[in-house]
Amino acid sequence: MLNDTQATHALIEFPASGRDREVSHGMRVIAPESGWRKIDCGPDADITISRWDDSRAISSHEATTPADRYFVAIALKTARVKLSRDRQIIFDGTMPAGTLYVSAPSKLLGVQFQSPCAFLHFHIATDHFPAALPATEGLNDLVLLRDPLAAELAKALTEQGDSADQQFAHCIGETLAMHLTRLELPRAKVNALPKWRLRRVEQYVSDHFDRCISLSELANVAGLSRMHFAAQFRAATGYRPREYLLNYRVEHAKSLLTTTERPLAEIALAVGFSTQAHFSTVFKRISGQSPARWRMASRTARPAAEALPRRRAAADMDWTVGAAA
Repeated sequence: MLNDTQATHALIEFPASGRDREVSHGMRVIAPESGWRKIDCGPDADITISRWDDSRAISSHEATTPADRYFVAIALKTARVKLSRDRQIIFDGTMPAGTLYVSAPSKLLGVQFQSPCAFLHFHIATDHFPAALPATEGLNDLVLLRDPLAAELAKALTEQGDSADQQFAHCIGETLAMHLTRLELPRAKVNALPKWRLRRVEQYVSDHFDRCISLSELANVAGLSRMHFAAQFRAATGYRPREYLLNYRVEHAKSLLTTTERPLAEIALAVGFSTQAHFSTVFKRISGQSPARWRMASRTARPAAEALPRRRAAADMDWTVGAAA
């Protein structure tokens, strides 16, 4: 059980697809929740999937997992979250997209969201988690940062949106349950890098990301050996040190792609890549698009986003004028 891991600078999100925005008149496979984890699972449904979206900066909730269910959540975008049970903090930090956490049957779980959030919630019958399996004992309060399979399952389901059928969604839920029952949980708990050490490393990366930074260099900044630093850094952020550095560079590159006309080769050098080819390879692996395509897509999206407030303002003005008349 990872109960004190902290994550920062999570850079992967699952954008809503066009299908997500279409409202089906039939039965929705992914039911929107009226309140956190408030959904009617139904006596015959062994797997039910719902979605919790909340745009508020801060919100708090509590819920008890039904006696015949496991509750599994997958973050769809970065969120600051604090999980607690009986005044004991289970998790307090930033959950990257793809983070998975589990609550066992009949357990009361409290949560405080400290940012807008979006989660897929799976309510899975206990029949899918045989008690004889060793992994089942460690599932309660399990938090896995950036679980790759969970991230892919969530992506497959959200991309289908309301067009997904019940059989497809049920298969996703079964695959997730099978994945959880076959997890090899860590035998020894690794402590997360203390916050004050983490802040020093983050600041060092922020100041020097445009040049080569070695693992030894970051370990020295944290005041630890390379082995202990790498393990504690991953427990604290969900990233290996090099992954964190590459993601940081890509995010800075996105800012330059959006706000400047600088050529790709120049941007690659500015964010610490030695060649444009390496920059493009890493950028596409992390973002799913080449830098050129990402720049084009972001510029296409910006006019529409900027025009929306203007249209709303114009509509408000029309309404005001009409009311005055």
